[in-house]
Amino acid sequence: MASRRTGAGHQKAASDSGVVMPRVMGPNPTIAPEETTGSGAVIKSLQALGVTDVFGLPGGAILPTYDPLMDAEGINHILVRHEQGAGHAAEGYAMASGRVGVCIATSGPGATNLVTALADANMDSIPMVAITGQVASSLIGSDAFQEADIVGMTMPVTKHSYLVTDADEIPRIMAEAFHLASTGRPGPVLVDIAKDAQVASTTFSWPPTLDLVGYRPIARGHAKQIREAARLIREARRPVIYAGGGTIKAEASEQLAELAELTGAPVVTTLTARGVFPDSHPQNLGMPGMHGTVPAVYAMQQADLLIALGARFDDRVTGVLASFAPNAKVIHADVDPAEISKNRVADVPIVGDLATVIPDLSEALRSGTQQLPDLADWWKVLDGVRETYPLGWTPTEDGHLSPQLVIQKISELSGPESVYAAGVGQHQMWSSQFIRHERPRQWLNSAGLGTMGFAVPAAMGAKVAEPERTVWAIDGDGCFQMTNQELATCTLNGINIKVAVINNSSLGMVRQWQTLFYDGRYSNTHLNTGHDSRRVPDFLKLGEAYGCAVFRCEREEDVEKTIRAAMEVNDRPVVIDFVVSADAMVWPMVPSGVANDLIQIAQNMTPDWNQDDA
Repeated sequence: MASRRTGAGHQKAASDSGVVMPRVMGPNPTIAPEETTGSGAVIKSLQALGVTDVFGLPGGAILPTYDPLMDAEGINHILVRHEQGAGHAAEGYAMASGRVGVCIATSGPGATNLVTALADANMDSIPMVAITGQVASSLIGSDAFQEADIVGMTMPVTKHSYLVTDADEIPRIMAEAFHLASTGRPGPVLVDIAKDAQVASTTFSWPPTLDLVGYRPIARGHAKQIREAARLIREARRPVIYAGGGTIKAEASEQLAELAELTGAPVVTTLTARGVFPDSHPQNLGMPGMHGTVPAVYAMQQADLLIALGARFDDRVTGVLASFAPNAKVIHADVDPAEISKNRVADVPIVGDLATVIPDLSEALRSGTQQLPDLADWWKVLDGVRETYPLGWTPTEDGHLSPQLVIQKISELSGPESVYAAGVGQHQMWSSQFIRHERPRQWLNSAGLGTMGFAVPAAMGAKVAEPERTVWAIDGDGCFQMTNQELATCTLNGINIKVAVINNSSLGMVRQWQTLFYDGRYSNTHLNTGHDSRRVPDFLKLGEAYGCAVFRCEREEDVEKTIRAAMEVNDRPVVIDFVVSADAMVWPMVPSGVANDLIQIAQNMTPDWNQDDA
């Protein structure tokens, strides 16, 4: 069994009989029994499940499955340059589209190269199925060539992991894998198939019958808890809606907006929820947490009620947990019961799908006899904080670009219909702050695991899923060097993403911490990529080698025209080297291990707010 979460592994679906048909991405066909091989059953299952795109790289143990894949109608296979790229591309595909992402790798190192992407998908609840080859079942446990116990390795970082040694089980297991990945709390599922099971003869038919004992995702919140939550909202004078990534996974953006406007409460959106509630909405206070906005952090600290929707009270939001929102009662709604009261005890726990829980809560508020509270005094305080502490930045003093300006301009010129995938570090935080997030699935990033190298392959996957949208990878010079080989994949497959390298010639977030907490001792953080004549590598030459259009921008007056020029290129990928200041820092900031009340708006500057204002 492979999960730290309730609702994972072999489980029973929410039906009276305990038998459930597979959830598919397209029409669910009925296919009469036909003779094939195990590998043929894998491909036929993918077709029956509605899969149109897969990312992978072949090797010996998965070769039997690559043979029928070559002739499979309706499935576009994209040959990546590294299996980690396949995993992140499957994540980007799922995050941008809401459909299950699929990746394929061989045994041993091919499979282990997927582990980072699986762990990433697990932390951020991304629906993904990874198919790996395994040595023949008779060799398992013998240390055979390219053998690795990938099922054992991935148990802690997947919703479930399967080892398939019987070809007859392939249709059922494939259907179960997609059902588990896409229902309840989404997550990654691994299907590891022994080579002899792939080549064995079997009879394929569809749909299979699933009997997932113990899997019972709860769709509807308990009516009594809904009524109690409505009572707390009516009594609150300083409520805050704390929207987490689960609101996007539940496709609950419209329902969230309805609840927010009904209650009049301020809304904060976490790093994984950016866009689920538009930044332009007057009730949106921005992102909470370590690099959140001052109004968002202040509101949560002063709240008397937190309405947590699909959020997990992670340490990057709460800071020191014991001092987080000290006077707030908590309503916590989540599809995963394991999250509720895991970190912060909920006064009203609600287990259920937010797509039904939020409307039920809105209906309970409308049907009550007690009027909703007037929050004018609360908003007077919050508007004062918002006016006093807006997001902004200090111009650089070293002649290099301000990275915040670059990212803001990309957002302004490309707009909210584009997709933005970020790597991890300073550029990720600036992107979360200075991109205008106006719709769900506009913003892709590695939040929980914080995986450097995420941006380029995730953008690649997003572009495959949403080919009509402009897709930006906003990357750092450190992250970009981890996975930029996927630009070859992009060029050869016509996946025309645009990569903005925010090049400060250093591991920027690590350098920022060294500035603030290690007396400026910059141990092993300078990368030599942009601030001197010796650029190693030169990103323009690298981009050209991969067949990309390339630009370099070093002056503020050139930022807008460079972005516009890049946006006019649509016949190949684009790489832009923005040479930015290494001294630019991400503010605001709550240092690790410090209470949110001590948020800093600049170095050694803490907001002078009156704790009794509200």
